[in-house]
Amino acid sequence: VLCVGQATRLAEYITGMDKGYQAVACLGIGTDTLDLSGKVTSMDDRWRHLDPSSIEEVVRSQIGLIEQEPPQFSAKKIDGEAMYRRARRGEVIALPAVQVTIYEIEIMSVKLPFVRFSVRCSSGTYVRAIARDIGRLLGCGAHLTELHRTTIGKFRVETAISLEELGNADAVSAACVEPSAGLLHIPPVSVDEAVADRLRNGQRVRIEEKGEESEALVAVTYGDNLIAIATLDAGLLRPRKVFMR
Repeated sequence: VLCVGQATRLAEYITGMDKGYQAVACLGIGTDTLDLSGKVTSMDDRWRHLDPSSIEEVVRSQIGLIEQEPPQFSAKKIDGEAMYRRARRGEVIALPAVQVTIYEIEIMSVKLPFVRFSVRCSSGTYVRAIARDIGRLLGCGAHLTELHRTTIGKFRVETAISLEELGNADAVSAACVEPSAGLLHIPPVSVDEAVADRLRNGQRVRIEEKGEESEALVAVTYGDNLIAIATLDAGLLRPRKVFMR
């Protein structure tokens, strides 16, 4: 998803949406980066004795709310420094596990030692770590050899255009969507023109709608136009980001 113009201000809400991937894990070999780019840290040929049902059981055990240990080679910061910089210096830091949600995970094919799978997960999930944990549970280790993002929120890779097509004005125009298309996960609130003008001027406005929870984030629209990202608390709209005509 590429945000342009005023829509760049929506990027933080889009990057936090659920994501979908297709990936390939190689059983029997562990690496320090958890993918092909790293140094081999373990080798185990017990994958040769695995049957499809045991692999399926372990893969599906990842579904749900889980505690995931982030990779040592990651952009997560400790004391203001990215972990991958520390890892390159040989430092090993005990990282606290992070709660992530695996909504769906399905095996697409098994050609040992390779397991191809699809996954839909919450933002912040490391698919490399899923491969690592599958390898651990199978007792042979694993690392990721392929990773392709297929969805982010309601956006699908099938509707994307290629880098080559970026030079084609017609292709770019056909692929463009309204900013509100990236906010389908945020509850909408429709207002009249008077309220829209006040919000655009940065004013707080009281409306009849109360909101489902305290300080709920909402996408405010007037007609087909996105007016603001705001919080709604007990009927009071507080604009956080406003969008001009």
